[in-house]
Amino acid sequence: MIGRLFRAAAQRLGLLLIVLVCQFAHMVASLWLLVAAVTGSDRFWRIAKGYDRVGNAATGGLDTETVSSRASRARSEGRRWGCVLCRVLDWIEKDHCKNSEGV
Repeated sequence: MIGRLFRAAAQRLGLLLIVLVCQFAHMVASLWLLVAAVTGSDRFWRIAKGYDRVGNAATGGLDTETVSSRASRARSEGRRWGCVLCRVLDWIEKDHCKNSEGV
């Protein structure tokens, strides 16, 4: 019994450590995103795409797919949220959702 409780506590402690590491990575990425935006570095788009994928995973999508790609697929399935999001993204950048399919 005590062994199981100890293992469960150790596992939760490990998860909390991962949360702290992720928060630190987020702070570093946020700073680099700001620096890259100000300096015009190509790093900006790599970091932005990473945030895009994190956002997709956080909302139930795959961690290997961008929100735009998921929205494009949803639009082709006739799902309202995909149609609305793609309309906004395509207004910002022509054919954004179409070009992001499979990304």
